[in-house]
Amino acid sequence: MIAFIRGTIASYGTDWIVVDHEGMGWQMAYPHTDEVHLHEEIMVFTYMHFSENEVSLFGFASQEEKDLFMRLISVKGLGPKTAMNMLSKAGTQKVIQAIETGDVASLKKMPGIGAKSASQIVLDLKGKLVPVEMKDHKNDEKQYPDEINDAVEGLKGLGYKPSELGTAINEMMAKPGLSAKEYLQMGLRVMARGRMGK
Repeated sequence: MIAFIRGTIASYGTDWIVVDHEGMGWQMAYPHTDEVHLHEEIMVFTYMHFSENEVSLFGFASQEEKDLFMRLISVKGLGPKTAMNMLSKAGTQKVIQAIETGDVASLKKMPGIGAKSASQIVLDLKGKLVPVEMKDHKNDEKQYPDEINDAVEGLKGLGYKPSELGTAINEMMAKPGLSAKEYLQMGLRVMARGRMGK
């Protein structure tokens, strides 16, 4: 099983990316293509799905997001493509909130989810997600050390949008123990590299 892939973005579309890892291109479904840039470095947590007709690779920005995906596809009748669309359109936090509050109406608004599926998701998963402390990497920065949070705030202050910062944060998390200033400098390098590659 492939747990994660680290490489650079070779190409991407509306719902997929190709990660170049040592000259091999790995194409996978990915829920945050609005946050990637050509040639930038990325670390993707992966799940390989085997079906009768194909083998598919799914990528995630964090282990927490992958864990939620695995929970979702454990629900009877909920396939990996539908689970990926839920994460792409709503994000981890909104999906978890809807499940934990039994908000069937909100789940039904998510792509590919009908009334029966929404009720089954709540039935199977309610009460099982909160202890995992899932984080929505788009909206919740408390999962990061203070130095990284400070650097992220600095990048925002310089005009970068939160949706642009995913790769920079991934690289910061891969190098623990630095100062806020060092993380900010690292973030600026990543952002400059990403914009040059667009």
